[in-house]
Amino acid sequence: MYYVVKYSGQFGYIKPWTAVRDSETFSQQFLTPSIIEGIEKKLFPELLNEKGIKKILRHRLSYSHLDFQKEVTWSKGLKQKSNPYQKNKSIITRGVMISPLLYLAFQNKTDAERAYTQTICLIRNEDLIYPESIFELSIQEFDQIGGFELLFTDETEGVKVGYNRFVENDMYGVLKVFGNDSKNSNG
Repeated sequence: MYYVVKYSGQFGYIKPWTAVRDSETFSQQFLTPSIIEGIEKKLFPELLNEKGIKKILRHRLSYSHLDFQKEVTWSKGLKQKSNPYQKNKSIITRGVMISPLLYLAFQNKTDAERAYTQTICLIRNEDLIYPESIFELSIQEFDQIGGFELLFTDETEGVKVGYNRFVENDMYGVLKVFGNDSKNSNG
């Protein structure tokens, strides 16, 4: 059995590791091992000095749709023409997830209850998601929740999905899409 905490929010943007300064980018639709580990360390700060994911067994992410928003950014280069101290501005279009849902599965009720008392964010500090409910599910029932889940693997079984700053190594996984992934149809 899993003890599952459902989180929901208004919007979320997970910057893909390949998008350094792309002019247009979509939110990444899955959570990497380092993102899950970062969420876990936020929920359970006593794990800050430990490496690896200890408490979150599974996760599932879905959203209702993507909304394209323009954002002004500052480049590192300096403008040399009119004001040498003014930095160059750029406009980036981001595909932001609207109404994201995140399900985190834990092995025991105590961990789930503790996670249920806290908010988390999807990468950016302004992308807060809030605990909505807590419930018990079998593995089979959890697999009925629609959404995206990256199953963590090694380089022989998966594709590279980024660099894990916690263990200073590349991350690999296989992306699974369960059910009606982008409709938030599972309540």
